[in-house]
Amino acid sequence: MNGKFFDLKKEKQDRMINAALKIFAIEGYRHASTDEMVKEACISKGLLFHYFESKLGVYTFVYDYSVRYMQLELSTEVSQNERDIFELMKQTERARMHAMRGYPYMQQFLNRSYSENVSEALIAVEDKKNELEATYDKIWQQADYSSFPPSVDGEKLRQLMELTIKGIMAERFQDASFQPDMLYEEIVDYLNMIKQLTKR
Repeated sequence: MNGKFFDLKKEKQDRMINAALKIFAIEGYRHASTDEMVKEACISKGLLFHYFESKLGVYTFVYDYSVRYMQLELSTEVSQNERDIFELMKQTERARMHAMRGYPYMQQFLNRSYSENVSEALIAVEDKKNELEATYDKIWQQADYSSFPPSVDGEKLRQLMELTIKGIMAERFQDASFQPDMLYEEIVDYLNMIKQLTKR
């Protein structure tokens, strides 16, 4: 990646980043088209390749950018002293919501990356993917499941909630009027409902 990318005006940087996030999130790496990216960003294809050289270069950059941005949001929003899994998940979702205000497709892009099957893309972002997973693992290790009934496996419940959240997010992204704040409120409603069901 050409470091001079960061010399561009922030508005233009974000336009290019958001265009790439959107196309990769919707199409996946294999089918993502750089023609669609430049059309979405309202730039020339020559400019895109001047800064990123190739589709893989764009993918690697936006993945790295997304991981760093999400880690920053998580470090701000998630309390290291929180032990309640539902509160930890709410704080995590609030961090994601803040990220999506500026980069609407960032979380969907990261979610999509887990189902990628193109080896060059997988290899290019492996270290950053592991780094982000380690960040989440550290958050989930804070959780105390001791208040749950004996019949409830806390870790499986967390995984169930994560899958539910991903499903809600994928469904809402089909709606052209998608709003991060509304998605967050809906997710919180689900978390509150599940919390009530798991009370002793």
